[in-house]
Amino acid sequence: MEMRSSRVIHVIFIYPKKYSEEDGHTEEERRMMDVQIHVVQRGQSLYGIGQAYGVPYETIAAANELMDPSRITVGQALVIPIVGSYHWVQPGESLYLISRRYGISVNELARVNGISVSGILPVGLRLYIPPSPKTEIDVFAYVEPRSPVSEALVQEVRLRSPQLTYLAMFSYEPQRDGSLKEPPIGDIPAIAGAAGVVNAMVVSNLENFAFSAELANVLFVNQTVQNRLFENIVQVARRVGYRDIHFDFEFLRPADRELYNDFLRKARARFKPAGLTISAALPPKTSDSATGIYGGIDYKALGEICDFVTLMTYEWGYSYSEPQAVSPLPQVRRVVEYAVSQIPRDKIFLGQNLYGYNWSYPYPPVSGVPAQAVSPQQAVNLAINTNTAIQYDYTAQAPHFTYTDENDVRHEVWFEDARSIQAKFNLLKQFNLRGIMYWKLGLSFPQNWLLMQDMFIVRKR
Repeated sequence: MEMRSSRVIHVIFIYPKKYSEEDGHTEEERRMMDVQIHVVQRGQSLYGIGQAYGVPYETIAAANELMDPSRITVGQALVIPIVGSYHWVQPGESLYLISRRYGISVNELARVNGISVSGILPVGLRLYIPPSPKTEIDVFAYVEPRSPVSEALVQEVRLRSPQLTYLAMFSYEPQRDGSLKEPPIGDIPAIAGAAGVVNAMVVSNLENFAFSAELANVLFVNQTVQNRLFENIVQVARRVGYRDIHFDFEFLRPADRELYNDFLRKARARFKPAGLTISAALPPKTSDSATGIYGGIDYKALGEICDFVTLMTYEWGYSYSEPQAVSPLPQVRRVVEYAVSQIPRDKIFLGQNLYGYNWSYPYPPVSGVPAQAVSPQQAVNLAINTNTAIQYDYTAQAPHFTYTDENDVRHEVWFEDARSIQAKFNLLKQFNLRGIMYWKLGLSFPQNWLLMQDMFIVRKR
């Protein structure tokens, strides 16, 4: 359950000494705390953290969906559900420096805190920082229902739909004769549509549970099959109420690059008269390379053809990789930098994973044993249950930890938390992208939705 305080605090509180300059926080951790992200330090309790922020510990526990409020672990990131943020005065800081840091005038900062503009600020003083204006974005999320459609997934769609612009049903699988294998969808499109969400029909080149370059080639070159496929897509879209046709064609042959471009041009020509938009998922490229596993994708052409695109900026860490961040910020940034050089920014969605991985030693590819996917909430609970401190990689902008299980097997876990998603939100804002895309709903990450609500207004189209 998500809870947010509606209180706006206009007074100063003295910050306890253990939370002041000598608390052991890095400057980056303090910066995160300034946007209501608190990193648990040794000896802290949820009750004490709540007292420091003036928020009942029960509210913090509910907002972060903590299983047991009495159990938190060192390094765990918590979102503090307040409106605005706090700043604790550090040695050498003035009201002027603090006001510049947060983009607020000195007079306004003094006014909301009821202090003199020329007064001396004691170290440890807690200042209230009013919230910044929110940015409008689109939010695109995939959903992958299985048969039978679980009630838990239905409830997740119902809960998150107010914060979505698009819900993408993964996936409709073209057959080699142009027919479509349909996924189980239950009432999901109706639930999303009732909340003002645009339902998107994902069409992939999946065949026998794997992306097939051969299947894609058949669809590209056989005009009879292609025309039949397009007609079937339009009929399904009308029947279900899809308004966007989203192509997720992966691992295409480099030689089929222009064939895919032409395929999408023809799809656009067929779908536009039917009132349908067209979009595509793009793998993470950093140059216009026409070789390798991503050689079949032409960023510039697809950006011109499609109404929008989603960047699959994740899976650097994956099931068979060495343990590492799934979406490390420097690599994600390089993809975005290339994307905006080829595609209009108002067509680009930044991709974000709602999961992490738990690797067991010996790590792939030596062992051949794939890492297990975990939701951010599962990862935090695992750290708590194994009494393990969570570390944070400030280069990758990703939390991680290691532990040894009851069978004496060593594990390494990389996942997402409030700090890592904050870094991606900041990147989205820096590059002025259209919005963010998630793979996929059904993986518990309450902090993501709290921070999104704090920073953005979600468009409904």
